[in-house]
Amino acid sequence: MTLLVIALAAFFAASLTLFSGFGVGTLLLPVFAIFFPMQLAVAMTAMVHLANNLFKLALLGRHADFGVVLRFGIPAIIAAIGGATLLGMLSEADPLHVYRIADHVFVITPVKLTIAVLMAFFAYAELSHTFFKINFERRFLPLGGLISGFFGGLSGHQGAFRAAFLVRLGLPKEAFVATGVLLACIVDLSRLTVYAAHYIGAGLEENIPVVAAGIAAAFTGSFLGARLLRKVTYRTIQNSVAGLMMMIAIGLGIGLL
Repeated sequence: MTLLVIALAAFFAASLTLFSGFGVGTLLLPVFAIFFPMQLAVAMTAMVHLANNLFKLALLGRHADFGVVLRFGIPAIIAAIGGATLLGMLSEADPLHVYRIADHVFVITPVKLTIAVLMAFFAYAELSHTFFKINFERRFLPLGGLISGFFGGLSGHQGAFRAAFLVRLGLPKEAFVATGVLLACIVDLSRLTVYAAHYIGAGLEENIPVVAAGIAAAFTGSFLGARLLRKVTYRTIQNSVAGLMMMIAIGLGIGLL
């Protein structure tokens, strides 16, 4: 049952990225978090995210601006390792609060609360159409790498920050997309080395079939999404997805999930 739900979620997440403004990882993380401990959910989402981006990289990689990749990517690697390490520390921290409603016990943990806050923030930012309209000049690329890499390592939320720092560079469309994809792969590979060290032996390797199903479904969703969703308005999808993310974030934050 878990395998089926994850596969369907990955399919629809990849489809919705064409219209919702959110990336595959941002949409998949809440679904993985329902079925798995938060730290495993982040790691498994990262594996699907990396596979999806490697597929794009094979198609577009030759267009990447490697000067930008170096200036943005090196700080991003360092920060991604830092963010992933912090995730491991948060996952081992004691619960912040435990409470009971009727016969059910709910636990608020540092890792769930942190991810919930970030998830809610990104959902709100996407709906508000103001925060991520901020963009930065070329000289701030190393700073962008640090910010995007850190949040990529901590929760997987890297794309919006990366775009804010790349959008003013005047790159051709193919170069803009390819550079972003290559940078995403760099951050994913960096954080996965830390995740593997923390979570192999803690359930990650046992759930490789779930990850594989998510990868296959995401590929299919990316391919078929445009044909399936042409009649649905962009704004409707965006509001619906952001609303669901807010609900899941609240559930995580108060210990219901």
